[in-house]
Amino acid sequence: MPCPREKRQLAEHSFICRWGVLAENSAGRRTPEPEDEIRTCFQRDVDRITHSKSFRRLKHKTQVFLQPEGDHYRTRLTHTLEVSRLARTIARALELNEDLAEAAALGHDLGHTPFGHAGERALDKIYPGGFKHYEQSLRVVDSLERDGRGLNLCQETRMGILHHTYGADDDTLEATAVRFADRIAYINHDLDDAIRAGILRPEDVPARVREKCGDRNSQRINAIMTDLIENSQNGAIAMSDDMQDVFDEFHNFMFSDVYTNPVAKGEESKVEGILGGIYEHYVLSPEELPPEYRAVADAEGVERAACDYVSGMTDSYAMDKFAEFFIPSAWTVK
Repeated sequence: MPCPREKRQLAEHSFICRWGVLAENSAGRRTPEPEDEIRTCFQRDVDRITHSKSFRRLKHKTQVFLQPEGDHYRTRLTHTLEVSRLARTIARALELNEDLAEAAALGHDLGHTPFGHAGERALDKIYPGGFKHYEQSLRVVDSLERDGRGLNLCQETRMGILHHTYGADDDTLEATAVRFADRIAYINHDLDDAIRAGILRPEDVPARVREKCGDRNSQRINAIMTDLIENSQNGAIAMSDDMQDVFDEFHNFMFSDVYTNPVAKGEESKVEGILGGIYEHYVLSPEELPPEYRAVADAEGVERAACDYVSGMTDSYAMDKFAEFFIPSAWTVK
C-alpha cells in the first residue's frame, strides 16, 4: 500500500499543471534526508518554518509603524500570514504547487530586522558586508536556525525565499506567485494601517486606484488578484497592462505618502543609533553573545555574528538591550 506522501504525490499529477513543481521532482535538500511517510517535501518545509524560533519572533517585529498604539496594526507576522494566503490562492487558481508557494511565503521575511525597513537600512549602513533582508532570510533557514544546523529546506523553497523581492530568470512560478503576493499584500494592508493611524484619509487614495480597485481593502485585493489570475497564462504570471499601470500608481503613492511620510516615519531616525549601538557593543564584547552566535563569530568573524544577532532581535528586545547597555539605571532614593 502506498503511504500518504506517495498518494499525495500521485494526486499532484491531476491538479498541478505542467508549469508547476511536483513534489516528487524537487531538486532536493542541501543535506539529503529520508522522505517522510506522511508529508511531501514541501509540506515538511512549511512545518519546519512555522515551528522555528525566527518565525515566532515575527509577531514582535514592526511591519511599517514603529510601536503603534493599538492592537490591530500589522506586524511582520501578520504580513507573512497574509502573503501566505494570497500566494496559496494564486497557486491554486493557476494550478501550481500550493505547498511550495506557502513554504516560500512563510519563510520570506524570517531575516527581517527589528523596526522594519528602517532597521534594514540601518544595518546595511553599519555592517561592512551590507545587509539585505531577503539574503538574511536565506541565511536564517540555511545556517542560523536550530542552533546553527539550519532547517535544511528544499532548493525550490530556498530560492523562493531569496528571490521574493526581485526575482530571477529561473524562478519557479510558485516563487513568482509569492513575489506578487508580497507586493499585493503590503501596499494594501499598509494603506489600511495608514488610514487607521490617521495619516491618510480614504479620499487621499488616487482616484484611478479607487475607481479600478475599489475603496475597501478587500475590494482592492480582490480586484488585483482577479486581474492577475485572469491574465496569467502559458507559464507566465502577469497583470493586464491597465492593472499594472494602476498598481504602479498605487505603489508610488504609498512610497510618497506613507513610506516616506514624515509623520509616519518621524521616529525612524533613531533606529540607526539604537541598532548601531547594540551592534558595536557586541563587536567589542563578543563574549556576551549567546553561544550559537559565538560559534558564528569563531567561524565567520565577530561582525557577522553581531549582525546576525541584532537582525534577529524583536523591536522590544532591541530596545531592552539598548537600555541595558546605554541608559543609566535610575537612582534609588532611600
